[in-house]
Amino acid sequence: MKKATLIIVFFTSLFFASCEEVVDVDLDTAPPKLVIEAAINWEKGTTGNEQTIKLTTTTGYFENVIPTVSGALIDIKNSHGEQFNFIEVKKTGVYVCSNFAPVIDEQYTLTVVSRGNRYIATETLKSVAPITRIEQNNEGGFTGKDIEIKAFYNDPADSDNFYLYKYVYSNKIKSTFYADEDKFFNGNEFFSLSDDEDLKIGNEIEITHFGISKQYYNYMSILVSIAGNNVGGPFQSPPATVKGNIVNVTNKDNYPLGYFSLCETSTAKYKISTK
Repeated sequence: MKKATLIIVFFTSLFFASCEEVVDVDLDTAPPKLVIEAAINWEKGTTGNEQTIKLTTTTGYFENVIPTVSGALIDIKNSHGEQFNFIEVKKTGVYVCSNFAPVIDEQYTLTVVSRGNRYIATETLKSVAPITRIEQNNEGGFTGKDIEIKAFYNDPADSDNFYLYKYVYSNKIKSTFYADEDKFFNGNEFFSLSDDEDLKIGNEIEITHFGISKQYYNYMSILVSIAGNNVGGPFQSPPATVKGNIVNVTNKDNYPLGYFSLCETSTAKYKISTK
């Protein structure tokens, strides 16, 4: 009986193995679109004069290399006409400005000229309430056994405020983001909350709060709802066609991906302890 069983198992395995077939799937590849990563972030306590903009294009699903875009002309002007030029670093697609002047509630206009197209976007630099304290709760989550981290701040009462929270975990490769508005806590102390169920003693977290515009809040809310909060970054190419605020004035149908944002930021680091 044992021998007969082994023979049946052998021929059954052979049958299923013979049914395996490699299927090649042809995926339609759309023409590459320009991706403009123009996130101007001003960390509290710094000058904010060093800023970077990156240009890439979309590519095929199975491609491992993201093409960069060189030779572009990039500048940002404030409402007074003061111009800040971004100069490319050795054909890397990375453009750097070393004399940017951030001013809260100032309006700025981005201009990118690349490959015969001119792209423009306008945004206002928004302030952020500073992180005041961080709390650790070892009995959090749905199970009551997860470690939770809260980063508190005092929301200003004299205006409608919008926030983007970024959590970088030492035990994860990707950063996590989520957007928030002060509709239900205007003028009160509030917090951002970690979402890593696998936090352990000794893990380190870097928390950044961004002050963002209502338009950017709407954009990020859509982006996060499509991709989840593990989006890799709000300034990278989105997983679906989500239009940002950058317009191709040469050919409106050939719109770019990405967003031009200006944010004051507050960053804090925390290490999970035994308490």
